[in-house]
Amino acid sequence: MKVPRRNAISLSPAVVGTVHSAASLRAARKAGLKDCDWLELRIDNFLKNIAELKHAAGNLRLPCIVTVRLPAVGGAAGGITPGERRALYGEFLGGAGLVDIELRSIRALRGVVEEAKGAGVGVILSHHDFKGTPGREKLRELARRAEDAGAEIFKVATLTRTGRELARLIEFLADEKGRLPLSVMGMGPLGRVSRLALARGGSCLNYGYLGAANASGQWPAAVLKARIAELEEPL
Repeated sequence: MKVPRRNAISLSPAVVGTVHSAASLRAARKAGLKDCDWLELRIDNFLKNIAELKHAAGNLRLPCIVTVRLPAVGGAAGGITPGERRALYGEFLGGAGLVDIELRSIRALRGVVEEAKGAGVGVILSHHDFKGTPGREKLRELARRAEDAGAEIFKVATLTRTGRELARLIEFLADEKGRLPLSVMGMGPLGRVSRLALARGGSCLNYGYLGAANASGQWPAAVLKARIAELEEPL
C-alpha cells in the first residue's frame, strides 16, 4: 500500500505501540525505532485533554495511526456520536500516516475514508471479536467487505483461547495476505503466542503497548519488536 513519504517505513512486519493513557503518551514522546515502528493514537482515550494530545502529536518522532475507537468494540468514549468521531479524525488527519476505522462503522464514517485517501493517508479497516475467532469463511467474507469498502490494510483482532482458533487466524493470513495487506492478532490466553506467530507469518502491523497494556494478550512494544527480530534471525 502507499504510505506518505514522510512516513515511509517498512510495514512488514512492523510493530505498533498503542498510546492510550497519560503514561503511554509520556513514553511515546521518548519512543524511537528501537521501541516500535508506529504509534497508534487512541484519540477516544484523550477526550478530556485533546489539546495536550494534539500538541504532543506534532512532536513525535514516529509515524502515527489515528484511531477513534467505537465504544462497542473497546472504545473509551461512551456516548460519542458519529459526527463527533468524524470531527476528531479530521482534527488529527494532518499528522497521520494511517487511520483505523472499524469495518462496522464504514457507513457512518465513509467521509473520513475519502478525506484520508484525498490527503494521502492510508486506511485500515478493522474487525474485533471479543467472544471468539470466526470461521475461515467468515474471515474471508470480512476481508472482501473491507477490500470493497476501500481498505488498504485489513486488521483482525479476535479472542484466541484454543489452538484451533489460533490455527484459523494463521490459515486466514496465509490464504489472504497476497490479496490485501493484513494485520492479524489474537487476544486473551493465546494472544502473546499469536502475535509472534502471525508476525512471522506476514501480519504487517503487530500491536504492543507503551506504558501498560490496554488489551489482553499484548506484549510491551519494545519486547515484541525484539522477539520478532529474534524469530527472523537465521538458525
